[in-house]
Amino acid sequence: MSVSRRTVLATAAGAAAAYASSAQPAQALATRTPAQTERTLRVAADYAVDKVRSVAPVVKAFPVGTKFEKWVYSQNGDWVGGFWPGTLWMAWLYSEDDAFRTWALESAQRLAPRQYDTSTHDLGFLFYPSWVTAWRLTGGEAWRAGAVQAADSLIQRYNPRGHFIRAWGALTDPNNAGRVIIDTMMNLDLLAFAGSQTGDEKYLNVAVEHAKTVQRTFLRPNGSIPHVFDFDPDSGAPIGPNTVQGYSPTSCWSRGQAWGVYGFTTMYRRTANREFLATARKLADFAVGALSADHVPVWDYRAPQQPYDVKDASAGAIMACGLLDLSEATGSNKYREVALRVLTALSETCLTRNSSRADAVVARCTRNRPAEDGIEISLPYADYYLLEGILRVLRPQDVDRAIDLSAR
Repeated sequence: MSVSRRTVLATAAGAAAAYASSAQPAQALATRTPAQTERTLRVAADYAVDKVRSVAPVVKAFPVGTKFEKWVYSQNGDWVGGFWPGTLWMAWLYSEDDAFRTWALESAQRLAPRQYDTSTHDLGFLFYPSWVTAWRLTGGEAWRAGAVQAADSLIQRYNPRGHFIRAWGALTDPNNAGRVIIDTMMNLDLLAFAGSQTGDEKYLNVAVEHAKTVQRTFLRPNGSIPHVFDFDPDSGAPIGPNTVQGYSPTSCWSRGQAWGVYGFTTMYRRTANREFLATARKLADFAVGALSADHVPVWDYRAPQQPYDVKDASAGAIMACGLLDLSEATGSNKYREVALRVLTALSETCLTRNSSRADAVVARCTRNRPAEDGIEISLPYADYYLLEGILRVLRPQDVDRAIDLSAR
């Protein structure tokens, strides 16, 4: 790390001091990464950064997935718009190449209109890896203010009768008004950020109430969860489990399980609520037990053809990040060991190395198996979480500067 880069990051850290608080990054485990594993992850990170560097100059919108190995784009970012600038930030942290910083800022700026979008729960996905990270690494006030505005838009989707954040549909649309999905757990940290910045407890209160509702209604005795749980939007009464992207309401969509592990661990760090930590452990224990020997998740852990069904490498990358976080939060090295095996498997068997035309880093992802939409393609969040996971192992201090790994 160069002196000039330390100066830049120190300046940004000073601007972000109120957010980072006095808590230190969660690095309680005195662990060593096996040398061969570290070499594998470094080679994968080098490949990822080189791939992103080669593609970034021609990316003028937001990748949402691949078709014939080339990115397909959304102009407004859909729900995934934060992951491309987030990937660029991870590449900057790893490489120290300021071209990535420039591209990240330019890409994030294109999301500006979405901070007022009240029609989606995905504002955390959109603004945390892009605008919150931009503020943490540059200190630019506009990034902080925009992220808080996005949180203001998100809390309008809170249903106080059912204590949940509605997932889909415009606020005036009665369809899906009582639909909650596990993915929303990953959007709650935007609310925690807004609360820390404004001093207003309403943001974190909404996040906590939503997490408690998910904990109470989604979690099965064996630690698995459905993708969806429906409520009566008028009374708030629970109706029952459902699914859109899983095999069935009683199955376990692997990416959703990964969102839950990561999301509940983050909520524990933001609140010190040990029930959230216990839930994260239950979710993780089920997912770890469901992994096949190759350590690349199938798209649904309880689909009839598993463990021989199509894979979803994005679920593995997300879960690896969550398991690394959970290992630090619990002091249990077993979660770190599984995370390293998953990251190694992704690095060795799921990268696009064998294709000269591929735009993405990670292959073997599945977007929506029931809809036959995006089977064994590349997805932008797989690239982002792979790099985040590798940096959590190789450069945890840098990841902390970007996304805040501190505990309350």
